[in-house]
Amino acid sequence: MSYPDTYYKQTLANAKVRPVLSEVIECETVIVGGGLAGLTTALQLARAGQSVVVLEAESVGFGASGRNGGFVSPGFATGSAEIARRVGDETARQLHLLSIEGVDFVRETIEALKIDGARPQPGVMGVVRYDDGNSLKAHADELKRAYGYELDYLDAEQVRSVLKSKRYFHGLRDRRAFHMHPLNYLRGLADELERLGGRIYEGSAATGSALGGAEKVVSTARGRVKGRQVVFTTGGYTGSLNGRLKRSFLPIATYVMVSEEAPELLCDAIATTDAVGDNRRAGDYYRLVDGGRRLLWGGRITTRAALPATLATELRREMVGTYPQLKDLKTELAWSGLMSYARHLMPQIGELQPGVWYCTAFGGHGLNTTAIGGKLVAEGILGQSDRYKLFKPFGLVWAGGYAGLAVAQLTYWKLQAQDWWRERAA
Repeated sequence: MSYPDTYYKQTLANAKVRPVLSEVIECETVIVGGGLAGLTTALQLARAGQSVVVLEAESVGFGASGRNGGFVSPGFATGSAEIARRVGDETARQLHLLSIEGVDFVRETIEALKIDGARPQPGVMGVVRYDDGNSLKAHADELKRAYGYELDYLDAEQVRSVLKSKRYFHGLRDRRAFHMHPLNYLRGLADELERLGGRIYEGSAATGSALGGAEKVVSTARGRVKGRQVVFTTGGYTGSLNGRLKRSFLPIATYVMVSEEAPELLCDAIATTDAVGDNRRAGDYYRLVDGGRRLLWGGRITTRAALPATLATELRREMVGTYPQLKDLKTELAWSGLMSYARHLMPQIGELQPGVWYCTAFGGHGLNTTAIGGKLVAEGILGQSDRYKLFKPFGLVWAGGYAGLAVAQLTYWKLQAQDWWRERAA
């Protein structure tokens, strides 16, 4: 297996290795990319009786799908107000309902397939680092009014009773959201797909394609796949195979570390099994793993990948700044991964041309939106619905290339400065 060294790799539920494509084969739909979007699409098609082939350049879940924070909660990387500004209130409402559906899909899939290795744990807590309780209450009230979705408001005393930090003020707890082991979940999807007759080829990067005719052909170094439909789901690791897709988003790096075993030390700082994230654009997100024996902590974004060890120093600085009582907690492992972000910060889901689909750009909120994205593309291919068209306003807009990366980095610094001033004013 070609996984980088992460906590998730070290705690894999199984070590199954899948074959390399070395022949010419046929199917109804070929999917390029074996991450959460690709495997969810493939699984939904196989459940409907389609013959499906998945081509993965490395191992299933090699990219962001298998090395993220593990949070599964509603919403998108951009805010609801910006979505409504672009598409109107009713479409924004339908999109948010899809994000909730994505959370439910992941939970129900874990239960139905008995993916024990996913280790789902209920509860995600969002906290703010300045005094703004009224805004949080208003947000919770609006979600309940518009969607019947309830969040528990926590005042500063309640937050600090479980998160022993002076950095935090108010918070909202989502009881329906949860956190999990994403790589074991994904490998559970792969097992089910194969049980239904789907074929997965690892170490089989797509190197060429012929997409103009009724029969589509995708080539690898040692084989070819022929099918009526092709779906591109390659995210931050997209190569030059589909230039328009590659130009439509930016690969953004994020970073995660996991601590040594120190349950006594950790319980003095974090007295909750909830996953926790703050409200900054590139804020901290963290959760206890291994039954409270370790801390998994993520954060930071950069437009070019840095050495994980270097970023781990910055993550530790942020962790200790939040929880001074954890200054002696040692980091055992750190890693990075590439997410794909579109300029509009929304997923890109749709049909590029007849029989050629895309499902990508899930950066920052991938575990619920990859699920619903894969489900919608499968529905479109099967003719079951055209719900994927809700994402049409968020199409394949050019991301700006190198200039786009520079703008993204400047925007990140600007947002950091705004967050810093808010905190200092609190």
